[in-house]
Amino acid sequence: MTRQFSEDELFVITLGGNAVLPVGKSGSIDEQFNLTRATMSHVADLSKTGLRMVLSHGNGPIVGNIVIRNECASHLVTPMPLFVCGADSQGGIGFMIQNALRNELYLSGSTQPVATIVTQVEVDAKDPAFENPSKPIGPFYREDEARNMEEQKAWVMKEDAGRGWRRVVASPEPRRIVEWDVIKMLVDGNVLTICAGGGGIPVRMSKDGLLKGVDAVIDKDLAAVLLAQSLGATGLVFITAVHHVAVGFGTPRQRDLERVSLEEIKAYQAAGEFPAGSMGPKMEAAIRFLEGGGKEAIVCAPEALHDAINGKAGTRIYA
Repeated sequence: MTRQFSEDELFVITLGGNAVLPVGKSGSIDEQFNLTRATMSHVADLSKTGLRMVLSHGNGPIVGNIVIRNECASHLVTPMPLFVCGADSQGGIGFMIQNALRNELYLSGSTQPVATIVTQVEVDAKDPAFENPSKPIGPFYREDEARNMEEQKAWVMKEDAGRGWRRVVASPEPRRIVEWDVIKMLVDGNVLTICAGGGGIPVRMSKDGLLKGVDAVIDKDLAAVLLAQSLGATGLVFITAVHHVAVGFGTPRQRDLERVSLEEIKAYQAAGEFPAGSMGPKMEAAIRFLEGGGKEAIVCAPEALHDAINGKAGTRIYA
């Protein structure tokens, strides 16, 4: 049975970077487009149900690659700061999603418009995150390669959940979606809107009210919560590489979670079931969203999106 949605329901759907460039892939543009098209085919199918939704996305692997290109070409072209690299990733990934989604809708006979908004997110310049970089970006390195990066480029490198070493940058708390009112106008006008990509472009406000870019990468899951709260969304969906949230992950006691309460998730989080390098940020985001008035948070793989929304797949966390 297909779920029926009311006009006052709105879902924010945030796509992990692996929906565009999974770990271990070559990163060619054809490969990225193919992966994006596959994911957008499921989003297009969901749009036929009448669900009002807003899309967001990560940029973890890609923004790191943009920074590397900057570094490699620095003898020819002046390198851009990290916040501009973030804006570049928003535009590039947003274009791929917009293009793929528009085409999938067209093939299904839909004329619903699609638009990407380059989105700024305000942060506090005094956020303690600037003193303790923690957000991984870019590719994985061996430990010896990471040590060389620390010496040669003065990058901060940390081991990432047993998968290798990565560069880490400041990840301040998102405070305000600058363009939220424009996004709301588009959503109210039935435009499928892609926004707050990569957590948004971090900016700080000066005393005279002007915005200035800040070198950082905001956690895209926490930015998605802020976006959802700003728009009054009822649901928040995390599209990722796995079909379920699990406890005891990677151990003989591993158990997939299907339908779980906010209080249960908080208990699992407090017990250390969700490491910072994997499911931790998503569970923190789900908790914030539900404690802030959201009705449900869902974690699922791209191909399970339609079934997950209908309660037949994925992990559903309810308030």
